[in-house]
Amino acid sequence: MRARIYQPSRTAMQSGTAKTQGWVLEFDRAAREIDPLMGWTSSGDTQSQVRLTFETREAAEAYATAKGITYDVVLPKPRKLVIRPRGYGENFATDRRGAWTH
Repeated sequence: MRARIYQPSRTAMQSGTAKTQGWVLEFDRAAREIDPLMGWTSSGDTQSQVRLTFETREAAEAYATAKGITYDVVLPKPRKLVIRPRGYGENFATDRRGAWTH
């Protein structure tokens, strides 16, 4: 069984970095099939539901190696800083040049 080790990205509703500092070991999803009677999607593989969290990438790799799990590590992309000098705060600055208009 193959696993993937990655650092979760922030959700679309987050502006900060909460819950993105740890690492996750997640097993690859097995092929799903549609139940002919009810139409639900299901899988006989219960490992696809397992999601383990770790403090560091090394801890996740050590766990996978100790348990004999083959894994791929997906490194996170560096986040660009969105700090603009004199951005929104310039609207309320006391040394503003000119009148504020739309």
